Amino acid sequence: MSDHPGNGPHDTPDPLDAFEELVAAETERDPDLAVIEAGSRTLRTQSGPPSAGVPARPEDPEADKALREVETELAGRWGETKLEPSVARIAALMDVLGEPQRSYPSLHITGTNGKTSTARMIEALLGAFELRTGRYTSPHVQSITERISLDGAPISAERFVETYNDIKPYVEMVDAQQEYRLSFFEVLTGMAYAAFADAPVDVAVVEVGMGGSWDATNVIDGDVAVVTPIDLDHTDRLGETPGAIAGEKAGIVKQDATVILAQQPVDAAQVLLKKAVEVDATVAREGLEFGVVARQVAVGGQLLTLRGLGGEYGEVYLPLHGPYQAHNAAVALAAVEAFFGVGSQRPEPLDIDTVRKAFASVSSPGRLEVVRRSPTVVLDAAHNPAGARATAEAVGEAFDFSRLIGVVGASADKNVRGLLEAFEPIFAEVVVTQNSSHRAMDADELAGIAVEVFGEDRVQVEPRLPDALEAAITLAEEEGEFAGGGVLVTGSVITVGEARLLLKG
Repeated sequence: MSDHPGNGPHDTPDPLDAFEELVAAETERDPDLAVIEAGSRTLRTQSGPPSAGVPARPEDPEADKALREVETELAGRWGETKLEPSVARIAALMDVLGEPQRSYPSLHITGTNGKTSTARMIEALLGAFELRTGRYTSPHVQSITERISLDGAPISAERFVETYNDIKPYVEMVDAQQEYRLSFFEVLTGMAYAAFADAPVDVAVVEVGMGGSWDATNVIDGDVAVVTPIDLDHTDRLGETPGAIAGEKAGIVKQDATVILAQQPVDAAQVLLKKAVEVDATVAREGLEFGVVARQVAVGGQLLTLRGLGGEYGEVYLPLHGPYQAHNAAVALAAVEAFFGVGSQRPEPLDIDTVRKAFASVSSPGRLEVVRRSPTVVLDAAHNPAGARATAEAVGEAFDFSRLIGVVGASADKNVRGLLEAFEPIFAEVVVTQNSSHRAMDADELAGIAVEVFGEDRVQVEPRLPDALEAAITLAEEEGEFAGGGVLVTGSVITVGEARLLLKG
């Protein structure tokens, strides 16, 4: 991979003041990290596919029927929130399938927020360099087929069903041998790895479901391990501090891999760097080896200057909103550079025109996605306080709403109070609702928390999502056609997916 064509010889750019300031800020960290970093190797410079939309139900009745049958069978297994922390079952499935996950190199992504957007950016970059990609992400926004993508687009319903039927006998064989049947997520993971081998793909981009060490995806040996920002989520399963959570997520870092680290809390960084030392992994850290040099808001997104492992990439247009997406872009670029050997086997950067083309093609459904105008309705899948804070900041930067109405439907197992507190400064009023998932928090229970956060006068309860959307749009329209009222639908990927179906048809 290291001899992939780039721009050719380049002069080493002069140090940029903005980047040096960023580096200086990042180095104000716990001095204990110096001990860990002294034992690690840091990765430094030595001198796209089409936008993927969200698939609708199959138009062919027979294909739709077959897909529903598979969905029903999968739904009969343990759901994604019921876990037995072990990779024994998925490893057994891979064994009987002939280890399909070892037939291609892979980039493995973990973290708390930003995983799917980062995966989509990595996929776009690899595709732009004419590699055939497979991407596995979760959860889905509207269709289960979104989780498995080939060449930047979700596989068809027909191929999804065919893949399931191909591995079903092997799944049943493993079920019979194990104490517990394979879960919903484990079967989907097996399907993804089999589909990628069958395609075949040149490289797989794989997002963990939860954690890392015992996640079903962790039967791959990722050439590049990517860790997006770690914060508190799934604390009942992963730990109650960023450091404890990082301990689980560090499980994707394999021997001699390259680790791309987004900016992390100090305790999480300590754990991740210690793991890198233990397995002799090469490390690149945002703010030190790579980062965002400059960004400015642009129509429909933002214009970036990124510092990669091989130098500077200027005038990169990203059609996504928010500072956090700029940081995701920096992480994605560094990951792809590392995959191609930039900073280790080769000194020159990737071809700048190809990088620009790739980023300009990126989409991320359900992430500050505008689905309606007059009034503007935006969908965002933030479901924990950290994600909500990032979304709130991005909304303030990207949109000039005079009055923003929130529609919130959350899962009962999340930090709902923290989520609402993050949105309170930007919501004039909030309409609380619930989605169709069995995990959804009851609308009245959610309303009780919302009243404590917003005050009774700013909270409206509409248990049915269609009614909640209508109520929020009506409230936004009270500002007048040209006054700048808007609606933000958030709180859960499921809520956003169902709203997307209702609003986009």
